[in-house]
This record gives sequence, structure tokens and C-alpha cells, in this order.
Amino acid sequence: MFSFINIFRLVALLEGVSYILLLFIATPIKYFAQDPQYVKLLGMPHGLLFIAYITFAVFLKTDMSWNKSQFGIILLASIIPFGTFYVDRKYLKPIK
Repeated sequence: MFSFINIFRLVALLEGVSYILLLFIATPIKYFAQDPQYVKLLGMPHGLLFIAYITFAVFLKTDMSWNKSQFGIILLASIIPFGTFYVDRKYLKPIK
């Protein structure tokens, strides 16, 4: 039930949602309404989730038998909007 892959899936989901909120809600509010409080509010949790995502990906690389290109895609997905949702669907969901 609480396996590393399930925790990684949860972290990937939360990281993806926090990134989308940061990019498409908080940043426009910061620059168009001159109100940086949402970036400050979302920045730290997103940073921690980003670090957790990368850490879990590194630890799961050998267990999941990801080759270099798959691992590169998984890491790259953390900086592309909606990328973590793609990783979950393509690389993590079939594992169940």
C-alpha cells in the first residue's frame, strides 16, 4: 500500500499541480496585479516537491529498470508544465 512507487506517484501529482498553480496563477498575479504573495506562498512547497520528485526518481531508477532516455524524460518532465502527469500515465500507472 505505501510503496515507494505510490509515494512517487503522489509526489508527482502534487509537484505537477503546484507547478501549474505557480506558473499560471501566481506568476500572472505577481506581474499584472503587483501582488507577490501567491508566489511566496506556493514557491517553497513547490521547491520541496520538486526536490522530492527528483530524489524519488533517482532512487527508483534501478528498481523500475528505466534506461537513460526514459530516466531523462522522467527528469525533464519535472520542468515542463503537465509533464509529471505524462510520466504518471506513461511510466508509473501500468506498474500497479
